[in-house]
Amino acid sequence: MSEGWLGELECLFSYISPRFGRIERQRHAWEYLLGLLSSVERKNGWQLAEAAEHTTPYSLQHLLDRAPWDADAVRDDLTEYLIEELGDPNGVLVIDETGFLKKGEHSVGVQRQYSGTAGRIENCQIGVFMAYAGQHGRALMDRELYLPREWTADMDRRQATKIPQHVEFQTKPQLAQQMIERAVKAKVPFAWIAGDEVYGDNRRLRVWLEQNDLHYVLAVRSNGHVWTERLRQETVEHLGNTVTDQDWQTLSAGDGAKGPRWYDWVRIPLLSWQMPGERWLLLRRSRADKKLAYYVCYVPAGTDLQTMVRVAGMRWMVEECFEAAKGEVGLDQYEVRSWHGWYRHITLAMLAHAFLAAVCTSSSEIDPFKKKAVQGRMKKWKQQRVRTSH
Repeated sequence: MSEGWLGELECLFSYISPRFGRIERQRHAWEYLLGLLSSVERKNGWQLAEAAEHTTPYSLQHLLDRAPWDADAVRDDLTEYLIEELGDPNGVLVIDETGFLKKGEHSVGVQRQYSGTAGRIENCQIGVFMAYAGQHGRALMDRELYLPREWTADMDRRQATKIPQHVEFQTKPQLAQQMIERAVKAKVPFAWIAGDEVYGDNRRLRVWLEQNDLHYVLAVRSNGHVWTERLRQETVEHLGNTVTDQDWQTLSAGDGAKGPRWYDWVRIPLLSWQMPGERWLLLRRSRADKKLAYYVCYVPAGTDLQTMVRVAGMRWMVEECFEAAKGEVGLDQYEVRSWHGWYRHITLAMLAHAFLAAVCTSSSEIDPFKKKAVQGRMKKWKQQRVRTSH
């Protein structure tokens, strides 16, 4: 890590360090964060300890296990950091989950379940995440561990992994709603919410978003039902079959690794009676194999097709975040089994990933006008915290 980057990291850490309390815990948190950002091949306890020149991993393990500090408070600091560094009024909150493959049955929430990461049923934990994506960059902003019903009903396993008493079973869309609520409360600047079929197929989540006038572009399965302007329920696949060849428009869903991602697109109006926004069914057709994908959308009145396509295309940014966070800062390389241990490692890894995203943005030639003095930002944040605490 260059001296310039190290100075910026020190400024960031000076902002969050009070969350860890005593000086030795602050030092261990700094060592842990620095290790996640280092070139250490595996970001586990022993290798992070070696990078910090410790003879054993016990002090860093203590930080994740028994030391008293609140990972949710650090998550809130992470949210503030991303608002300042990557904030965009047209930003998109992207909801998705990722799997963490595990051996055995003792890690909190682990069981045989479908993992999109592996593409099959595996013994794993599932984390539901919210990424923030905008013109200045993207990073993971929030997280929740999905706890299967079998775990919530097993008191022995709950006690062994220190699951708090108030934690009950919640579906992945319910966890997503929690994170969106937090983003709204924190006044995160965003205009859109995107997600895959797990969230788009959940009618309760869509209704809640519409009731709060939160605009979305959510993927749905072909057998999903929607209300048409003719006051009838039909499957999205059936509606898609009514589209003619002349209706399709070729538009880019944003740049990929090989340049613009070109697809054919069309939209069909849905029932939007007595709503401030408009409902649409958005269809995407592959130009290679003509395969269709479907999205239900709730958008501001007058939104054009290109905007909806842009939001649909930004959903894939969360996959880039997962890849970077796992590959660069060890998001999936933890050795903890407890509830709070998972949240602590994941939160610190997300913070490390956000730092990389912010540094890459501040050094980018694409947006030279966004460069600011990091010390000035940290000073302002500290002043804000002092004012809000009195």
